[in-house]
Amino acid sequence: MTVTVSAMFIPVHDPDAALGFYRDALGLELRNDVSSGDFRWVTVGAPEQDVDIVLFQPHGGRSQADGDTLLTLVTKGSLQAAIFRSDDLDTTFERVQASGAEVLQEPASQPWGVRDCAFRDPSGNLVRIAQA
Repeated sequence: MTVTVSAMFIPVHDPDAALGFYRDALGLELRNDVSSGDFRWVTVGAPEQDVDIVLFQPHGGRSQADGDTLLTLVTKGSLQAAIFRSDDLDTTFERVQASGAEVLQEPASQPWGVRDCAFRDPSGNLVRIAQA
């Protein structure tokens, strides 16, 4: 039996700003962009990887109270979004930094053996990028 990752979900308050970060700065491809009323379901992914990253709005499909609670956690930076890998961490760091993303940590070697950097996406999610 084999189990693989199919999709992961990252809450975002502004799908257009999220696309500017995940597609334009990180270089992920847009796979799907569907509107339903005032909400959008945007899916991105790495070009050679069969994992979908769904950028979803906290109020879509939730009660007002639940959406408000999730949005508060997102905008406070209380949720981790994802850890990505890059075959050229320094170039990736420079590209994401040039996009205006908030830098939390420049590329550095960690005591646990990985070299990585960290940003906040436009919604406040913590995003780490490790050297592949």
